[in-house]
Amino acid sequence: MMYLLFIVGLILLIKGGDWFVDGATGIARRFHLPELLIGATVVSIGTTLPEVMVSTTSAIQGHSQIAYGNAIGSVICNTALIAAISAAVRPSSVDKKTLRTPVIFFFIAAVFYAAVAYTTGYFSRPVGVIMLILFVLYIIANVMGMKNEPSATAADAVQGSGTESDEDNSEGGPLWKMILLLIIGAVLIAVGADLLVDNGTLIAEALGVPESVIALTFVALGTSLPELVTAITSLIKGHSSLSLGNVIGANVFNLVLVCGLSMTVSPFRIPENSTLFGINSSLVVDLPVMFLVMILLTSVPLIKGKTSRVQGVLLLAIYAAFCVYQFTMG
Repeated sequence: MMYLLFIVGLILLIKGGDWFVDGATGIARRFHLPELLIGATVVSIGTTLPEVMVSTTSAIQGHSQIAYGNAIGSVICNTALIAAISAAVRPSSVDKKTLRTPVIFFFIAAVFYAAVAYTTGYFSRPVGVIMLILFVLYIIANVMGMKNEPSATAADAVQGSGTESDEDNSEGGPLWKMILLLIIGAVLIAVGADLLVDNGTLIAEALGVPESVIALTFVALGTSLPELVTAITSLIKGHSSLSLGNVIGANVFNLVLVCGLSMTVSPFRIPENSTLFGINSSLVVDLPVMFLVMILLTSVPLIKGKTSRVQGVLLLAIYAAFCVYQFTMG
């Protein structure tokens, strides 16, 4: 039965991702907004829903290893697997100005998160509240950006075969239809991911895989499947910027929203399941890898204004090494 539900979840994810991307790009076209901006906000909120549900529920039930590992593991998976696939398959040009806001917010949140982890190792309720405040500020910053960014260039980035505004609107359909596609897509993605995680985790546990390893790899991959589906769908439809924006935006949400909610609802300590050089492996492997892959992903687009195939291949190699380490040493 769990295998059947796993397949059903996969089908829901694929169809949900297809509708979600159609709705998001339709909205971007209608309001002449950059795809990267839409990806970093609206799309990211939808594809981060599984992480929010899984981490918050895990924290409430006392499974802090899953609450912690899912968020950090998802950032690593989003960056070194999902964004890496997009870069390796179809490198794309990036609007450096639009990319700057989510990148700045991510590293502010990441530095704060790491500071707490390295100094106290305890994610208290006040820390969670600060994270949620950063989430609100991030949304405000992006809303302000949406007001200031509409331009012909933005429209060109998501244009269809038509050249006039009316043609673009008729191609995408009425606004209510785009919003409905976005909502239904998000629901299907969330339900599909939930089925995949629940049944996939049961399979992993039956094989005797430790909870911390499940969280950092399997659960993280499972809850990141919406981002993966969105990335693949975006590539097929030729919207690479939407994929990159979604990944970076989702990474911000994983830290400020997912972690923030988990800490606020049920404070927890950083897991201590294994050590490396006598130090908690989370501090010498998980967090450093998170910073490394995000620096590698964002530095090239911010400097050159585009992603590169070499960059994607390097990130994929890092993710493979990270997974091998988790399953051999975790």
